[in-house]
Amino acid sequence: MVGVTLENITKRFDNVVALERINLTINAGEFFFLLGPSGCGKTTLLRTLAGFYTPEGGQVHFGDRDVTLVPPNQRNTGMVFQNYALWPHMTVWKNVEYGLTMRNVNQHEKDQRVKRALEMVQMAEYAERSPNQLSGGQQQRVALARALVIEPGVVLMDEPLSNLDARLRLEMREHLQDLHKTLGVTIIYVTHDQKEALAMGNRVAVMQMGQIAQIGTPREVYTRPATRFVADFIGEINLISGTITNEQDLQINTALGDMNGITDHTFAKGQRVLCAIRPEALEFLEGEPSEQDNVISGQVKHVIYLGEVEQYIVELIDGTQVKLVQYDPAEQRAKPGDTVQLTFSSQRVVILPDEEEDRHETV
Repeated sequence: MVGVTLENITKRFDNVVALERINLTINAGEFFFLLGPSGCGKTTLLRTLAGFYTPEGGQVHFGDRDVTLVPPNQRNTGMVFQNYALWPHMTVWKNVEYGLTMRNVNQHEKDQRVKRALEMVQMAEYAERSPNQLSGGQQQRVALARALVIEPGVVLMDEPLSNLDARLRLEMREHLQDLHKTLGVTIIYVTHDQKEALAMGNRVAVMQMGQIAQIGTPREVYTRPATRFVADFIGEINLISGTITNEQDLQINTALGDMNGITDHTFAKGQRVLCAIRPEALEFLEGEPSEQDNVISGQVKHVIYLGEVEQYIVELIDGTQVKLVQYDPAEQRAKPGDTVQLTFSSQRVVILPDEEEDRHETV
């Protein structure tokens, strides 16, 4: 197992800054996700780790070894691409064997390692087939076996499940998690799929415009987003604007009344902020509210029944629309046009800087 450290990594393409002073430590044996929208720099960062790109500034370390200028074939990494990149004229066995042949491994050891790699991904019985005789999920397993057979210190994965249908993606997620537990190898995985990162990762780095917006466990980045971008990108979020009236008790004055919440930021009295609330944190008020809970009123605009969940779109008295989600809905709680009161714990309100307000002040 090998840990990975990036220090002030900067990468440009002509005048475009793709990565800007990235600092990141990935622990040995970690299943680490680089998550973000298209164009955020996550694949550029992965290819810099692989050695396909040389950064203009900074250093890349695998363990104690500086690999910043080391070519890809000398980094001992296994790469799994989005498009599988299997040789169409070779059998499954030959595809997996190829990396060992290039490393001059003797035939007896090659045979043992290829057999073991194919067994790990449950593809041993397909060894003599060609890639075009396999399904997409099977091709992805062969690509994974080819990456693992060289016994890499780090496995790099570039959206490897994006070409699979929903059912196969779920199966491969479980398979990758089982393999990681068995092998304990360091895996760095690029994706734009939030659920993939939340379901599989030990930790997640959310990227935005060539920088890291937040690093944390899946639970941390979901329940305690550090910025509006992270809150918006991971899952669904309700945002209510307000002003800090008591920076010690984290009291916020909004058009809907006073609220309380939690934060990892430091605010000043009078500062404009956003109250971020997940849809599942909202509940219909029954009886008298607790003193610790926030209460808001509004009118139901839409009800969307999806079987396992029911979604309510509620327009608040200031015109803001929020979404409430109820799981396993036995019956419809309200219908369009109903006036309702919603309650939510202050522990489920994350107070974030109002980035739009900060931008206007800067301009």
